[in-house]
Amino acid sequence: MTELAAWEEARMISIDDIEDMTCLTRDEISAIAVHEHIGEMDAALLGEYLMHVHHGAHRVNQMICDDIRAALHGDEVARARQLFAVLRAFIADHPEAIRGD
Repeated sequence: MTELAAWEEARMISIDDIEDMTCLTRDEISAIAVHEHIGEMDAALLGEYLMHVHHGAHRVNQMICDDIRAALHGDEVARARQLFAVLRAFIADHPEAIRGD
């Protein structure tokens, strides 16, 4: 690898970098991505935005709940359980999501 190629690779922001800059976990970002039918990077940006607007945390909470319902309707019990764990962790970290603040 040339020095220029190494420098260009080093200055690129990866999806991991972006996810690390948000106040959401990777699982929460993944739930947003699935719900909105968008990529992980876009979901990270959307989630970060929502967490800083009025009722945004409540909206993320609703997205995760919608994903749980969809998993249950599709007989994806394991996926619903995983999402329920994501929801519990999200509410523990962001109690304002329940109140709709």
